[in-house]
Amino acid sequence: MEGTRKVLGILGFLCLWITAQAQMKIPPETVQQWASVFSVQLRELTTKYSGSQLLQKKLKDVESIVKMVDLNGNDLVKDYSDEIERMLGSKMKSVKRLAESAEDADLYHEFNATLQFDYYNSMLINSVDEDGNSPDMGSEFPLEENEHFNNLPVNMLLSDIQVPTNVYNKDPNILNAIYNSEALNDVFISNFLKDPTLTWQFFGSSTGFFRIFPGIKWTPDSNGVAAFDCRNRNWYIQAATSPKDIIIMVDISGSMKGLKMTIAKHTINTILDTLGENDFVNVIAYTDYVRYVEPCFKGTLVQADLDNREHFKQLVDELHVKGEAKINKAMKESFKILNEARMKGQGSMCNQAIMLITDGAMEDFQAVFEEFNWPERRVRVFTYLIGREMTFAQNTKWIACNNKGYYTHISTLADVQENVMEYLHVLSRPMVINHDHDIIWTEAYMDSVLPNTMELFTTKAQSLLMMTSVAMPVFSKKKETLSHGILLGVVGTDIPLMEVMKLAPRYMLGPHGYAFLITNNGYILAHPDLRPLYKDGKKLKPKPNYNSVDMSEVEWEDTDETLRTAMVRGETGSMRLSVRASVDKAKRPLFLVNDYFYTNIDETPFSFSMVLTRGYGKLMYFGNVSVEEGLHDLTSPDLSIATEWTYCVTDIDPSHRKFSQLQAAIRYLLGLEPDLECDEVLLQHVLFDAVVTAPMEAYWNALMLNDKVEPGVETAFLGTRSGLMRVTRYAGVESRVAKRFLTAADKDNLFTMDHFPLWYRLAAENTPGSFYYYPVNDKGVKYVIAVTSAIVSSEGKTAMAGAIGIQMSLELLEKRLWAIAKQPSNTDCSTIEGVCPLSCESIDLNCFLVDNNGFVLLSKDRSEVGRFFGEVDGSTMASLIKMGMFKKVSLFDYQAMCRNSHHHGNSARPLLSPFYAVAALLKWIFTNALMFLLEFNFCGLWHSDYFVDGHKTKKVDALQPCDTAYPGFMYDSSVREANSLIKCGRCQKMFVVQQIPDSNLVLVVAQADCDCSRQYGAIPLEPKEIKYIATVKCNRMKSQKVRRRPESCHSYHPKENAKECGGAASILPSLCVLSSSLLASTLLRHWT
Repeated sequence: MEGTRKVLGILGFLCLWITAQAQMKIPPETVQQWASVFSVQLRELTTKYSGSQLLQKKLKDVESIVKMVDLNGNDLVKDYSDEIERMLGSKMKSVKRLAESAEDADLYHEFNATLQFDYYNSMLINSVDEDGNSPDMGSEFPLEENEHFNNLPVNMLLSDIQVPTNVYNKDPNILNAIYNSEALNDVFISNFLKDPTLTWQFFGSSTGFFRIFPGIKWTPDSNGVAAFDCRNRNWYIQAATSPKDIIIMVDISGSMKGLKMTIAKHTINTILDTLGENDFVNVIAYTDYVRYVEPCFKGTLVQADLDNREHFKQLVDELHVKGEAKINKAMKESFKILNEARMKGQGSMCNQAIMLITDGAMEDFQAVFEEFNWPERRVRVFTYLIGREMTFAQNTKWIACNNKGYYTHISTLADVQENVMEYLHVLSRPMVINHDHDIIWTEAYMDSVLPNTMELFTTKAQSLLMMTSVAMPVFSKKKETLSHGILLGVVGTDIPLMEVMKLAPRYMLGPHGYAFLITNNGYILAHPDLRPLYKDGKKLKPKPNYNSVDMSEVEWEDTDETLRTAMVRGETGSMRLSVRASVDKAKRPLFLVNDYFYTNIDETPFSFSMVLTRGYGKLMYFGNVSVEEGLHDLTSPDLSIATEWTYCVTDIDPSHRKFSQLQAAIRYLLGLEPDLECDEVLLQHVLFDAVVTAPMEAYWNALMLNDKVEPGVETAFLGTRSGLMRVTRYAGVESRVAKRFLTAADKDNLFTMDHFPLWYRLAAENTPGSFYYYPVNDKGVKYVIAVTSAIVSSEGKTAMAGAIGIQMSLELLEKRLWAIAKQPSNTDCSTIEGVCPLSCESIDLNCFLVDNNGFVLLSKDRSEVGRFFGEVDGSTMASLIKMGMFKKVSLFDYQAMCRNSHHHGNSARPLLSPFYAVAALLKWIFTNALMFLLEFNFCGLWHSDYFVDGHKTKKVDALQPCDTAYPGFMYDSSVREANSLIKCGRCQKMFVVQQIPDSNLVLVVAQADCDCSRQYGAIPLEPKEIKYIATVKCNRMKSQKVRRRPESCHSYHPKENAKECGGAASILPSLCVLSSSLLASTLLRHWT
C-alpha cells in the first residue's frame, strides 16, 4: 500500500512537471516578430496622422535663414533681476508716498475728543435696515467688478474702512485716526495712475482699523464676526518692530488651573502669532522646576517660522497645572538662553525679551535682574497677569517697569489680543523715535480676501498665486510726543508673485528650465515645484508649513547646500548640478544637468535664480519673416498661443484688458494698438513659427477630406518654444474619448506660466524622429498620446523647434496589437508541447504594452491601463529589474503630507480615575464654549495667518507635513529583449519581453495560468514616510541653516521714555507688599 502511494506521488509530480514544461513554450522569436510588425504599423500610423515628416521637412527648408543662439545665463539673470528690481522698486516708491502723506496728516491734526465723522465702513456699506434705511457708516458705495482685481466688485475712486468686531467703531481715537487717514485716498489713486500694475494698497492703524484701496464690501464670517485685525498680520508686525528673540515663560502651578490656564494658553498662541521667520523663540513652563515644552529645544532659541510656531502651539495645548510656582529658576534660565545667544552671535542679534505669563509673582526676584539684566537692561521683560485676582499686580508691574517692558492684566479671553499687541508698540519705540522708515518684505502668503482663491488654485500654478507685501511704518512726527515713540500704523501694498515671475519669460527658459525666488532665510518665495496646498478629501487646504518651505526641500539635489548658501548670502554666480527631476505628477523620473544662475534683488531680502537645462534648454533658434506673411498664418483657426504668457502687456491700460494675448499681438502687429508694450523677440519668434508650421493645417485638413481617418485617431497637435500651438480634431466632440484633451481645463498639456506641456517635455528627452508613447488616465477617461520632437539645425548646432503628435483611443491600438500578436491558425503545432497556436487574446497569455517608465499602455484588462506594471504583475517586473531591463530611481518629496494615525500627546494618557474622565470632559466643554463666545480672533481674512488657524486643533488621523521617499523606474534601452522562468511554488511562469523598435515601449508576453502572487508581492510606487529617530528629528528641528539677517536693527534709543510701562513708573516692592503677597499666595495655593 505504501509503495502504491509513492508511485502515485511520483506520477503526480511528473504530470505537474510535464504540464509546466508544456506551458513555458513562448518562443522569443515569435514575440520579436510581433513587436517588429507592430512597430512598423505604429510608426506608419503616428507619422501619417501627425504629419511629423512634413514639419521636419519644412524646418529643413528654412535652415539657411535660421540663426542659432547659445543663451548666456549670466546675462539673462542680470537682465531679469534688473527688471524685478525696477518693478519692486516702483512698489516701494508707492508705499513711501503713502507713509509721507499719513505722517503729514497726523502732524497737522489736533485731537478732537468730540469728533463726529461718518466714514465708509466696509461691513456696513450698501446695506439697509428693516425700514429700508441705510445705517450709520453704511451709505451707498458704488462697486464694479474689475478684472485687475480678479473680478472682485471694487470702488476705484474710494477706499473704505474695516474695523474688527472687538473694536468700538466710534471710539474717539478710532474716529480721529480714520479722519486723518482720509488724506490717503488721493495718494492711493495717484499711485495707481503712476503704476497701474499695483494691486491692493492699505493702511493698518495702531488703533485697529484697516483702510483698503480700492474699496470693497467686507464679508463677515458665518457668525457675523469681523475677525480680521490688521495688527496681527505679518506685514504689520514686521514693519512695526525689528527682529527679536523671545522667551515665553508660563506659570503652570496649581493656582493656574481652569479658565486661567485656558487664557494663558491663548496668550502664548497670540504671542507666537506675532512672530515671523526673522524672529527666534522658545517656550518654558515652570512650577518649582523648569520645563521646556519641547525638550529638544532645551537651552536654545529656534527660528519662529510657521512650522515651529505650530509645533509650539500643539505642545502648549497639552500643558497641565500642578505644583507651586518658583519664578527665579525659570527667569535665570531665560536670561542664560538669551545671553548665550547674544554671545555666540545666534538668534536675531537684535531685540531680546522675556514674556512672563502668570497669576502672580511672589518671590524676591530683584537679585535675578541685578545679576543678569541691570544696569544695561538689554532684555525687556513683559508681564501678563492672568485672572481676576489682583493680589500680585504690584509685583508683576514692578518686573515690567524695571526692565523696560510693559505690564498688562488679562482677565478674560477677549482681553488677550489687545493686551498682547502692546509689546509691539514698546519694541517699536527706538525705531519710531529715530524715524527709521525701514521697508520690509513679507514671506509668501495666500491672498485670502479673494472669494475664489481655492478655485484659482485648481487652475493655475499654486506657488504663483501667492503674494508678498511691501510695508513701511508710519510715525507721529509731533515734537511733544517724540520720546513716547508713537507708532501710527503701517502702510503697504501687495505684489502677486505671478507678476514678478512673468519678468523671466517662460520661452527663454526652455522645456525644463524655470526661475525661482527665495528669502533671506532660505525659504521659497516662488518656485514651480512649491506645492502649498494639499487635498483633504475633496477640499484643497493650505499645508501648515506652506510658506516656510526651505530651498533645500525643493532643490534637494543641492545636498551640501552650496547653491542655497550662495543665494541666501546674496551672492551672484552660477553652478551646475546633475539632478533627478520628475514629470507627470512625479511619476516619470528624468536625469537632467541643470545650470543655475543666481543673484540678489537689491533693496529686498530676496535672491533670484534661473535654471537652464543642458542640451535643448540652452540653445534657441531665430528666423526672420515679414509681419504681413506672419500675420496671415497667425490668424489661422487652428492656431493659438499661450494665454498665460506675456506677448503683450494688457493689464496696464484698462482698454487693453478685454484683449486676449493673441488679439493683442495681432492688433499690435497691425499697428492698431501702438501703445501696447510687447515682447518684440517673442513676437518675431511666434511669427516665424506660424509661417513654418502653416502647411500643417492644410495637411491635416487634406487627410480629413481626401482620406478616411482611421477611427480612434482623434487629435493632431503641435507646439513650439514660442508657445504657439496648432490643433486639429479628426473626430467630433461627441465621438471623441478624450474630450478634455487640449482644452482650457487641461492645464498639464498646455503652455502655462510655470511649465511647458507634458508631451513637449517628454518629447524633449526622447530621440528626435522617434515617437514617445504614453497612457493618460484623466479621471477614468483613458487614452494614448504619441509625440516626437522636431529639430532645426544651422551653423553646426541643433535646437528643438517643437513637438508634434497625435492623441488616440485605446481601442485603436488594441485592435492593431491583438490582430498582430497571434500565431496563424495554420501554425504547425505537431512538435510543440503546450499551448499552440499562441494568441494574446487567449486566456493562456497575458500581454502588455509597457512604456519606458513601467506604466501599462495596453492590457486586455483596461483597468490596468495607466497603472505601474509592478502593481499589475510583481513577479515579472521584479525579474526585469533584476535583469537590468528596468532600473530603479530613488526620488524624494520633502513637501509631502502623511496621515498621522497616532493620538496626539495627552490623548494617549491613561485615565487616572472615573472622576478625572468626567472632569476632563467638563473642562473640554467649558473651555471650548468660552473660546467660541469670547475669542474674536478665530482666523484672519487677510494674508497667511488666515490659513494657519485651521490647524490649531489637531484631529486624529489628520494629515501632517512629512518627508517621503518613492521609487521611479527607467527602461535601459540597451537591453532589447529578455525571457526567463519564474519559479512560483508548484508552477513555473514563463515570460518574454521584446522592445518595440523605434519607440519607448516593450511588449511583455507572460504565461497566464501560473499565479506567483504569493511568492512575489506587487511593487507599488506609493511613497513611504521617512521615519527619523528621535535624536535625528530633534537635530533637524533645531538646526540653524545659513540665513542672512535683516540689515537694520532698532533695539535701543537713549531718548526712549521707558516709564510708560502699563502701570506706575518705578514701582518698588515694599516689604509689606511682598509679605502680604507671600501670605496670600501661600493660602491660595493651600486651598487650591
